Amino acid sequence: MAAPEVRNDTDKQQYSLVEDGEVIGFAAYEVDGDEIRFVHTEVDPAHRGGGHASILVQNALDDVRSGSSLRVVPQCSYVHAWIERHPDYQELTTR
Repeated sequence: MAAPEVRNDTDKQQYSLVEDGEVIGFAAYEVDGDEIRFVHTEVDPAHRGGGHASILVQNALDDVRSGSSLRVVPQCSYVHAWIERHPDYQELTTR
């Protein structure tokens, strides 16, 4: 089993978590001006509890951090809680 990979699917406006060629989760977003709003995060029930959502969100936020100056608006409760637990990512919500 290969390690999961996170891909930014700009056409669908979501970061997809892919394992063994199959999308097992996603973090949907909307870009509006200088903001990227994470609106929903979901992981396939068969893959929950293994840290997949955390991998997905961390990789998505790392991509935003490295590739743009967008301000993150965590409308999704999971993304909001994840950022609260990881203070080094909180600056993304204020830039």
